Amino acid sequence: MVAPAQATVSRRARAASLINPANIILLCALALVALGLTILFSASAGFKKGPYFYLNKQLIGLLAAGVLCFIASRLNLDYLRRYAWWIGGACLVLLALVLVVGISVNGSRRWLGYGSFRFQVSEFAKLGLVFCLAHYLALNQTRMGEFKRGFIYPGLIIGAFAFLTLLEPDFGVSALMIAVGLVLMFLAGARWRYLGPSLAGVVALFTVAVIHNPNRLRRMTEFLSEEKSYQLRQGLAAFAAGGIEGAGLGQGRQQLSYLPEAHTDYIFSVVGEELGLFFTLAVVLCFTVILIAGLIHVRRAPSLFHFLLVLGSLLLICVQAIINVGVVTAVLPTKGMSLPFISAGLSNLLLMGLLLGIILNSQRRWGRAGLPAGAGAMREVRA
Repeated sequence: MVAPAQATVSRRARAASLINPANIILLCALALVALGLTILFSASAGFKKGPYFYLNKQLIGLLAAGVLCFIASRLNLDYLRRYAWWIGGACLVLLALVLVVGISVNGSRRWLGYGSFRFQVSEFAKLGLVFCLAHYLALNQTRMGEFKRGFIYPGLIIGAFAFLTLLEPDFGVSALMIAVGLVLMFLAGARWRYLGPSLAGVVALFTVAVIHNPNRLRRMTEFLSEEKSYQLRQGLAAFAAGGIEGAGLGQGRQQLSYLPEAHTDYIFSVVGEELGLFFTLAVVLCFTVILIAGLIHVRRAPSLFHFLLVLGSLLLICVQAIINVGVVTAVLPTKGMSLPFISAGLSNLLLMGLLLGIILNSQRRWGRAGLPAGAGAMREVRA
């Protein structure tokens, strides 16, 4: 009777190892990727560069993202942490370099590359910021209540990344960096009496920056007024045309040169038009599940560094999704930002592969530790 009981326990253990938060996140990400490929294939007929141009690029990008995801899932993050400042410094150098020799598109200088190959530096700088900040906050965990160690120094780290990104200009990514950075600072123990005024200062700074940028000011006034921009009107029209059941794959009309950026920033509108309300809600549900599963998962972190790194990676995915969905549905001001795992775009796709790889990496290593929920999240060993 002992052997069958042990076999039952073993089966339950294997089932529990498969049904864990990190694997749930992976399944949701794969579902979103499959939906993205389907929509790109369906909507490709209206693209000026050919019916398979963006689909082929997306498949190549997914292959590269898969390789990066596998590599990131196998890295020793504690060893890599020794080079945290070098990684952050390299990201800052690239952000500065893109301002000098970067490729300019529509008035924004955000890309490095040559010919048809280019990558958006700020996408990878987001991960560099999270990595550096997690390292610093973990090292100074017991001094986070201090003004200099707990607020000024980490604030300078966030400010350096956000300021260089703002100069491109890229208001959305800069705001995302600040938001994620402040959340990590708060969770690491920074005082509210320092974070509150700094948040007000950031809002004031962004307000001044928007006022002095005619394009951003126009977007803001269009968002606040009843007369929406052409792009936003077409995006909302796509949701209205799709209704509950959708027009059907390949039957959408907005991507036929009516809706700008239908394959990137506004691909969520194409999902709504072709597949209807239930699929758009399914997309929102997938990101909600990713967020909830991730929050459950990080409670098992063996150290504050791992906790902040994985949580930062999770926030980079979910906050970006919230911004994209909010913009497309006219809840937030217009800002070009990809929908994770779905939108076409090499740089963001590669970043998503790295972020997903870090989450899977933590599942492998935390699982080996066998720690109960929250057992080591507040214990830190200096690197």
